[in-house]
Amino acid sequence: MDFIVNYFKKFSDDCLNIPCDSIKLLINSLIKLRKNNGRLFILGIGGSAGNASHAVNDFRKLCNIEAYAPTDNVSELTARTNDEGFETIFSEYLRVSRLSSNDAILIFSVGGGSIEKNVSLNLISAIETAKSNNTQVFSLVGKADGYAAKNSDISIVIPVKDTTLVTPMSEAFQAVIWHCIVSHPSLAVNATKW
Repeated sequence: MDFIVNYFKKFSDDCLNIPCDSIKLLINSLIKLRKNNGRLFILGIGGSAGNASHAVNDFRKLCNIEAYAPTDNVSELTARTNDEGFETIFSEYLRVSRLSSNDAILIFSVGGGSIEKNVSLNLISAIETAKSNNTQVFSLVGKADGYAAKNSDISIVIPVKDTTLVTPMSEAFQAVIWHCIVSHPSLAVNATKW
């Protein structure tokens, strides 16, 4: 029982330290993206891929933002992994999508990638592709020292104090934060059913 109580206490404490100013900046950027008919590509691996899929639904349905999660297309994802390697699954998807300066990518990740640790190189490659196309890069991550946090135009770093819980807390807060964004009155144009 102690673990359960402590888990939610830590969640509550971390919640009070969410960088609200960064969320507001992201909302303003998404308003501009929609006004310019830009597209939002949401990228994540593992649990963050599941979050990306859910977030795409919310951005499309509630905010009228054209949004995509490359991991939703399992045939293309596995074909690219098999034929070209896992590192380029996102960058090649973005290239074929003709990524432009009107678009943005939104990274959902715990660590945000690391060249030195050879982790999430596909996210790093996507960020580099976005930068080479003058595309804005946004991220929701659990670590300030990862590649995404350091190379995003706007990064929301989730302040997880207990490092043993960085993965579950980061992925849980991704959902809390994107739901805040899609519910914001200046961005939400359609109401939820309930």
